[in-house]
Amino acid sequence: MLGFKKKETHFNHYLVELCEKIETAADAFADIVNDYEDVEDKIANMKVLETECDLKTHEIIQALRNLHGSTWEREDIHNLVREMDNIVDSLEEAANRFLVFDIKEIKPQACDMAALTQQAVEELKNMFELVPEMKVSSQVQEKIIEVNRIENDGDLVYRKALSVLFREEKDPIELIKWKHLFEQMENSLDSCETVANIFEGVLTRYE
Repeated sequence: MLGFKKKETHFNHYLVELCEKIETAADAFADIVNDYEDVEDKIANMKVLETECDLKTHEIIQALRNLHGSTWEREDIHNLVREMDNIVDSLEEAANRFLVFDIKEIKPQACDMAALTQQAVEELKNMFELVPEMKVSSQVQEKIIEVNRIENDGDLVYRKALSVLFREEKDPIELIKWKHLFEQMENSLDSCETVANIFEGVLTRYE
């Protein structure tokens, strides 16, 4: 089974910390779509959270320079943290477009997708928290499978959202707006799944 050196266990704290920041951003986005009030302030806060995630991502990449003789390949960690950062980038992009597109009312499917993103991010954080104790590798695999299941649920919500949008929305401008918004939310869920898949590949390679 994959064994992590002491310095790598310490390095794993970076991944948990980044996940915690992503979790905060996912919660903030969910708050926007579920309570569509004080939107400008909430969206401004999303930008702050996105910047914090960027800084943590750069911190982790910088720390890679001091990680020698690692069980992990540097490319693994680089790809992992970049994809983790993409989760927040997509959420911040969607939130920003609420203002740019002058969205007056949130569609219910946006709330559903936000909730699924929260669930997926929580599973990712739990997954990384388990990493130092590889005796519970079966639990790590369970988290990976759960993230994939959540993303599959997100696909269903996304497809239904588009179906309803194209069937019921008579204003072509509104249709274009919401098609873009749903795509950004779906991108965030896709990134969650990609993070889980990258990590699964690491486990498979080093077992």
